[in-house]
Amino acid sequence: MIYIIGGKIMTMAGAVWEKGYICIENGKIKELGPMKDNAPFPLPEGDKAQIINALGCVVMPGLIEAHCHMGITEEKKGMEGDDCNETVDPVTPYLRSIDAINPMDAAFDDALRAGITSAMIGPGSANVVGGTFSFVKTCGRSIDKMLVRSPAAMKIAFGENPKVNYSGQGKSPATRMAIAAMLREELFHAQRYFEKKCAGMKREDEDFRYECWIPVFDGRIPMKAHVHRADDIQTAIRIAKEFRLDITLDHCSEGHLIAEQIREAGFPAIVGPDLASRNKIEVQNMAFKTVGILNKEGVKTAITTDHPVSLIQSLPICAGLAIKAGMDQEEALKAITIYPAQICRVADRVGSLEAGKDADIAIFDDLPTRVSAKTMCTMIEGKVVYADESFSLPACGKNV
Repeated sequence: MIYIIGGKIMTMAGAVWEKGYICIENGKIKELGPMKDNAPFPLPEGDKAQIINALGCVVMPGLIEAHCHMGITEEKKGMEGDDCNETVDPVTPYLRSIDAINPMDAAFDDALRAGITSAMIGPGSANVVGGTFSFVKTCGRSIDKMLVRSPAAMKIAFGENPKVNYSGQGKSPATRMAIAAMLREELFHAQRYFEKKCAGMKREDEDFRYECWIPVFDGRIPMKAHVHRADDIQTAIRIAKEFRLDITLDHCSEGHLIAEQIREAGFPAIVGPDLASRNKIEVQNMAFKTVGILNKEGVKTAITTDHPVSLIQSLPICAGLAIKAGMDQEEALKAITIYPAQICRVADRVGSLEAGKDADIAIFDDLPTRVSAKTMCTMIEGKVVYADESFSLPACGKNV
């Protein structure tokens, strides 16, 4: 049994205790609550608990990256380590990110050092349909053991990226009209396949090409739409409504220009990477104010680095820059904890400090949104996976 005691606990589920405790057992949060000044802390019988003294620190749920490509686009490895886009066919829904994520990528260690304990990882945006994302923990050597949810979303893309990739090859899509038409055609056939499947399709009639769409059409996972420009955002919403499918609006760079329409559509937005350069026409209006404007409009929002477009360890700093641009501080912290957990449909396990959830916990010497803040300790399922050299981790007993 492990106790974290004395720190300021921000649960991201409503409660904030200036001095509190968390009890961890078998990788889960067993209980948590406030500590009273000058009151003895009750240890279990035998005093055999491990005690982590977080006095003077901020204790939060592990941070969550809602959209990235770490382990698929590996750092410093060029073509050999780049498995992000299958750029020979614009429609590849059957690709699975789990088959390309390399946990040995240095970005996973950077994530742990930043207090990031889980991430949504998947293919890039060169294709109209790119394949499925996976939601994983950020520590491990076997991706199969790191999985929380797979498949977790189906990647689709609008705008410049598919156009640039395929118009250069002399084939469709060369226009936004073609991107939308190709997606509609794919969804049309996938929907017919789903209907036949529900009606009792024979095994010999099953088609690998369309089996991957089943969890999208039965509502288990959303489509994950790469959209920057306002018109692309609205096209994605239009198509999702046509086929009655769930969708997340990823990047959403011009979302602040149509915030009311996005709220009315009812789909969440994963905003960023605003720390990157405006290297394309479609991102000319991106700004750190976007996520705050959408949040105030009533849109559920998460913040993304889109690693490696901007580095994974900058996630809490991006939230800080969103605060500087007008976003409420608590909402910005939720945009890198509980909101991405809800958007990625894993809030039953991660995203907040609540009894019964995974003990994925980050301890900071200050709010992580501040540039000078240091990660003191990162835990995944109750195990310390990173600790700053200045942070004391006693083994057992009462000594704190």
